[in-house]
Amino acid sequence: MTAEERRNLHAFRDYVTKILDPTYILSYMAPWFKEDEMQYIQAEKSNKGVMEAASLFLKFLLELQEEGWFRAFLDALHHAGYSGLYEAIESWDFQKIEKLEEYRLLLRRLQPEFKTRINPNDILPEISKCLINQECEEIIQICSNKGPMAGAEKMVECLLRSDKENWPKSLTLALEKEESNFRELWITEKGAKEKTKDLEDEEAETSEVQIFYKEEPECQDLSQNSCPPSEVSLAHSPLKPRHYQLELASPAIHGKNTIICAPTGCGKTFVALLICEHHLKNFPQGQKGKVVFFANQLPVYEQQKSVFLNYFERLGYRVSGISGLTFENISVEQIIEDSDIIILTPQILVNSLKDGTVPSLSVFTLMIFDECHNTNKRHPYNMIMFSYLDQKLGGSSDPLPQVIGLTASVGVGDAKNTREAMEYICKLCASLDTSVLATVKDNLEELEEVVYKPHKLFRKVESRSTNRFENIISQLMKKTESLVKSVFDELGTISLESLSQIRNRRFGTQKYEQWIVDVQKKCTVLQLPDKERESRVCKALFLYTSHLRKFNDALIINEHARTKDALDYLKDFFRNVRASGFDEIEQDLTRRFEEKLQELESISMDPSNENPKLRDLCYVLQEEYHLNPETRTILFVKTRALVDALKKWIEEHSTLSFLKPGILTGRGKTNQNIGMTLPAQKCVLDAFRTHGDNKILIATSVADEGIDIAQCNLVILYEYVGNVIRMIQTRGRGRARGSKCFLLTSNADVIEKEKMNMYKEKMMNTSILSLQTWDEAAFKEKIRQIQIHEKLIRDNQGKIEPVLDKENKKLLCRKCKAFACYTADIRVIEECHYTVVGDAFRECFVTRSHPRPKNFGIFEKKAKIFCGRQDCSHDWGICVRYKTFDIPLIKIESFVVEDVATGAQRLYAKWRDFHFEKLPFNAAEMSK
Repeated sequence: MTAEERRNLHAFRDYVTKILDPTYILSYMAPWFKEDEMQYIQAEKSNKGVMEAASLFLKFLLELQEEGWFRAFLDALHHAGYSGLYEAIESWDFQKIEKLEEYRLLLRRLQPEFKTRINPNDILPEISKCLINQECEEIIQICSNKGPMAGAEKMVECLLRSDKENWPKSLTLALEKEESNFRELWITEKGAKEKTKDLEDEEAETSEVQIFYKEEPECQDLSQNSCPPSEVSLAHSPLKPRHYQLELASPAIHGKNTIICAPTGCGKTFVALLICEHHLKNFPQGQKGKVVFFANQLPVYEQQKSVFLNYFERLGYRVSGISGLTFENISVEQIIEDSDIIILTPQILVNSLKDGTVPSLSVFTLMIFDECHNTNKRHPYNMIMFSYLDQKLGGSSDPLPQVIGLTASVGVGDAKNTREAMEYICKLCASLDTSVLATVKDNLEELEEVVYKPHKLFRKVESRSTNRFENIISQLMKKTESLVKSVFDELGTISLESLSQIRNRRFGTQKYEQWIVDVQKKCTVLQLPDKERESRVCKALFLYTSHLRKFNDALIINEHARTKDALDYLKDFFRNVRASGFDEIEQDLTRRFEEKLQELESISMDPSNENPKLRDLCYVLQEEYHLNPETRTILFVKTRALVDALKKWIEEHSTLSFLKPGILTGRGKTNQNIGMTLPAQKCVLDAFRTHGDNKILIATSVADEGIDIAQCNLVILYEYVGNVIRMIQTRGRGRARGSKCFLLTSNADVIEKEKMNMYKEKMMNTSILSLQTWDEAAFKEKIRQIQIHEKLIRDNQGKIEPVLDKENKKLLCRKCKAFACYTADIRVIEECHYTVVGDAFRECFVTRSHPRPKNFGIFEKKAKIFCGRQDCSHDWGICVRYKTFDIPLIKIESFVVEDVATGAQRLYAKWRDFHFEKLPFNAAEMSK
């Protein structure tokens, strides 16, 4: 049981308590629980109910320290029949269970009718497979002793706790078979037939997604603030717009392509609903509108789909959604044809336009882009608008859809003055073909009553005056650098300093990180006449540079957190080094570290070594919670390592532990740490929103993660600064009246950068106001000229097709240069997954069980694969089950590509950058 699994189980406890009756698994857990604990759980169920008993069970469970209890818990779930919960916890993916929530809500509403119309004995044979065996026995017993109404009440209770994804379908089939008069009510009330068919057709897939800093949709009273999806009302509420919302919607309602720029929390989703409803209702007789709403990332997509479904289906419109989780099992073309409103993640439409599934954007009459400031470069939004502009400028007679963009900040890019800022904004308008920038001007007073702008405070804090940890680690880094130099001195043909153009690097900085990454890449493609020697040299340089990166990471952690956390980070790294490969070089580097370990341990426990930054952070938190004990805080930090470090610090701090910190990180994997899944992120956010245990949320911004919490009244940016868009979005996290936003830093340059962002925000607002004074015809002409210029550049770039290299290439292990395979043996599955055919490749790698085996898309993840050289063990990818085959999937960033003819070597970060002849996977090859 790892700390992460314990943390995940705690994070997902709400799912467990809603499903598990602990008395059904106590007999399996008897070796792990004390007799009195089991009695307490039984008593809790009798006195307070199943959920309270489940909460007590989890409390005792999480307190266990003996090895093996987590697996015992999973086994107990499996034996007792909790197959859905077992699967969800094993993969930490609760999406199947999450999808059942709407059916639970419906069944709760229909419970009185169920009790009076259903005889449990009639339908129990059909739905027994969705219940625990003991539940079935209890239902039969209650029917016998107390009658069918009491039995029906028990059956509802059991169905509400069922973890079987098919129970709504099974219930529907049982009702149809018995021709129950409850059947029509169940189906009519929620369209259960269609929904259960969706459940049947939809493969339960998992997908790793990133949460971006985005507004989540405002729902319930849509003109107010936001609420979590679980609280969305099933009842339709008529739109009651505020005056400023009507002002924002007005240009779009009059048919103009518009960018709506308004603060986070003002109800832009509500404005979008208002525009949609007007658009669909005001088509001429015999014509019909079709709206597509783009949500840039999956969490936003999920919630926007819920909002649109909740509102528009009550008005008789058909709403559908397609995302990366669902598109493989449905026809995009059919969904678009059958729906009035489609919620999409944008890459779905990019792919559909590319393969001809969607012939052109003329199938839509209105396109709405959430977070439209992303419409630049190669972002999917821009790819969609390329198609739009090609159609517009190409003289097509087909009608184009109206375009609406939503954003809290259009940004100014690298603009240094108002003129450049206006040019940047004009380019965004040109990309979206918008002629109007809608902001609130006439109803500012009303807007300011709704949206509270947090008070921004800067705190310049001190760093440690003496830093013994830094001194020791710096000495280790100097020694390691000298070992790198000695390798180059021995070669005599190249020097370390000549490998990178990055200068003025200093240990413990981002600049050093950039330098060492650059050097490591150059070392990886180093070539020597003696290939055996090349392998040894490249592997040695890979190991030295990898250790330098870890030492640098530790210095950064030490700078911003406790020395203890930085030391723990290094100890974990060296523990992993011992577990794989551990050749002579690694043994030498480990020995050098361990020689200093006792001294480092002593420093980490020395009270005089306390970090002044943490002391100041502690002061701010204590003051704010003293003034307002109900404070809800979001603490933004730069890295996941800092998230973990600050979480431990708060939990172990005597005066701060009451905050019970929650964490929110992206999905990306770093080292041995795997990012949070979407359900985990949602679980943490829901707990924070609903005043759960967590009074503070520590969040990264690795990928601009998106959170939208109206109750948050304190935002702390801990050594954290970005561009003007990020500044506006982070500030917008503090929604409550009287909110504060602190920037804590020891670096005066960080404060200056944030002040520059504030200046750029003013410059952006001034630029928007200036553009709004332009004559509309002049503005449209400006936009048109930009579009013509950009299309000319795009067309010229499009003529330069990448040259497809048909020559065979070798793939070599990036760490040790061991041969892996030829490109001629690589096959492509669905244009983005790469496998290797033939038995020869299987001799080159070894497999180890995957720490998180689960399904994703069309694959079942089974194991990880590593370089087969015993002293290397570099991570090459994964082994999956695909159709009936067990195949490897490799990642190009794990390899060096060598030209067979010339011997030249290259590195690629993405498969799409590697232009070789890509042959599709053919099952017949596997059968030979």
